[in-house]
Amino acid sequence: MSSKQLHEIPYSVLDLSPVIVGETPADSLKKTLDLAQHAEKWGFNRYWLAEHHSMPGIASSATSVVIGHVAGGTERIRVGSGGIMLPNHAPLVIAEQFGTLESLYPGRIDLGLGRAPGTDQVTAHALRRENMSNGEDFPEQVDELRAYLKADGGGNRVRAIPGEGLDIPIWLLGSSGFSARLSAQLGLPFSFASHFSPDNTLPALDVYRRNFKPSEVLDKPFAMVGVNVIAADTEEKAAYLATSMQQQFLNLVRGIPSKLKPPVESMEGIWSPYEKASIDQQLRTTMIGTPETVKAKLQAFLDETQADEMIINAQIFDHQDRLRSFEIVSEIFSK
Repeated sequence: MSSKQLHEIPYSVLDLSPVIVGETPADSLKKTLDLAQHAEKWGFNRYWLAEHHSMPGIASSATSVVIGHVAGGTERIRVGSGGIMLPNHAPLVIAEQFGTLESLYPGRIDLGLGRAPGTDQVTAHALRRENMSNGEDFPEQVDELRAYLKADGGGNRVRAIPGEGLDIPIWLLGSSGFSARLSAQLGLPFSFASHFSPDNTLPALDVYRRNFKPSEVLDKPFAMVGVNVIAADTEEKAAYLATSMQQQFLNLVRGIPSKLKPPVESMEGIWSPYEKASIDQQLRTTMIGTPETVKAKLQAFLDETQADEMIINAQIFDHQDRLRSFEIVSEIFSK
């Protein structure tokens, strides 16, 4: 298989709208728009926002609303969900929301769908009330949603207005093989969460590619992979900045999700050897370092996955450092 080069594939942003210690979600959402405006200028292909709930450190819970905010403040970059957790919603509501977004910002909206709750069981119950879907009916929910968006929806007893007949690209997102198989069967593009599920990346991509059936949407597989990148002008600074993300994952492992904490000189004494090993494993596809280091690691990951696109996440405490990291990423991909 011929090896792709980084400059040959599109590169995108995954933003969790991090809420940092000492600030509010209002501050985070201002920074999200600023990052999106910079990302557009730097040639990023799409800007996706993620649905998480009851998380003190994530401001993008009302994902459709934030997508509208970002699309309204930019001109060309595609804006979408990475992802909408479909079991939390009635498919009709999502068809209407994204139909509205596509009507307002035509040709720029992506609908990425996931089947996880994006939260804990108690919050999932608060979201779904008596409709306690465990994700097993996700294929039926996807079918229902797609039916609302079809051009011939006039025959439906229930219609998505706006939504009906609009060309809104649907992606399936996954961190295991389930959505890989489903997106292959439906002939849809697939985005894999390598940034927190590295062990499943290659098996899921293999399932997707081997089982892919051409559709009116795609004639061959299209796979995007998520990657954490923390880039800085020195190795020391990049390693220092990365400790905010390491602390965030540590608090998740401990069951105490928190705002994004300032970086620390060393994680020694903060995590146990067992916790360090567990988090290092989960963050294996995290590229930390100078432009040269990050470029080599990204190219190696591209060689391994043969991805068609990469979507970059960066949980960095200081906004200027975060902008600089994404600027470095754009320089790596555009050379």
